[in-house]
Formats: sequence, C-alpha cells, structure tokens
Amino acid sequence: MKKEFSMERKRYTLCILVEDIPGVLSQVARLFSRKGYNIESIVSGETDRPGITRISIELLGDELMIDQIAAQCRKLLPVKAVKILDEESCIRREIALIKVRAADRAARDEIIQLVNIFRAKVIDVGKESLTIWVFGSQSKNTALIGMLEDFGILEIAKTGTIAIERGRSTIYDNNKLREEYDYGKNVL
Repeated sequence: MKKEFSMERKRYTLCILVEDIPGVLSQVARLFSRKGYNIESIVSGETDRPGITRISIELLGDELMIDQIAAQCRKLLPVKAVKILDEESCIRREIALIKVRAADRAARDEIIQLVNIFRAKVIDVGKESLTIWVFGSQSKNTALIGMLEDFGILEIAKTGTIAIERGRSTIYDNNKLREEYDYGKNVL
C-alpha cells in the first residue's frame, strides 16, 4: 500500500545519531547540499553514549521531502539512527545572546524589566550596553529581540535549534530494525 504524503510545508527537525568521527558533520551537511535542501539550523553535540554524537537539523519542507532526506541519511555509514520530529511531537529550544545599546540608567532599567518578563538574564553590563542571554522557543526569543530593537541591537549570536521528542519515546527506539541501518555497512 502506497503512503500518501502531505505537500504542506512546515518545520521539521531531523535528529541523527552518528559515530563521533572527524568529518561526520560535514558529510551529513553535504548530503543536504547535494539534494538542494536548505538547512535552517544545525547543531551537534555529545550524547549519553560514548562515541555517539547527536545532530539536530531543522528545515522547512513537506512530508515527502523529509522522508526522502531521512532515508538518504540512514544510508550514510556513520549514521546509527534517524528520527523525524515535527512541531507537534517535540520540544524545541534555542539560545540567543543579544547585545543591546543602553545609553543611560533609564534605558538599562527598562531593558532589565523586559529581560525579567521573558525570564532571560543580563550576563554582561557595560557603560553603554547590556548583553542578554535568553533560552527558549524560537518565538519567545524572537519576541524579546523585537522588544529590544527599540533600544538598538548591537549584535546577536544564536545557537541552532535543539529538539527532543515529547513523552517516553526516544531516538533510541527502533523506528526501523537495527539490521536495516547496518545492512551492507560491514561489507567494505
């Protein structure tokens, strides 16, 4: 029976477990480039398992595109697991550092009040600037940035989006048989 795909474009996160070897992040990113897919954000970091790295890639696309790129990722030799997360099934967060102009005491006080409302933190104070750290959903961080624009944003540095599935389900759950990932990988 043929699966029907939704052609509606929405935000997806691909979580990929890979062997922690030099060049693996580049190898995964090149796959997306070769297929002509634009990566909205990419983050990699260690996991609870030694020698395994988790790569979170956020992209806009339809269901067919996401299924195809996930299948291509599964074929890469260092890939151990791939999980597709959509907006409804996961928790997404990012970090932003925002340096904002604070010309006088009144501006600083107003900025600090905004920062507290958004549960962010002032992490550096200068004579004419404040640096703010905010952790949260993309919409929360964007809202804070929008409020701070009136003061004059000097610089922004953001991480990419990290995501994890809601509930008890994990990336380690076999959404495909372990043998399918390993088939042919040990032949070389």
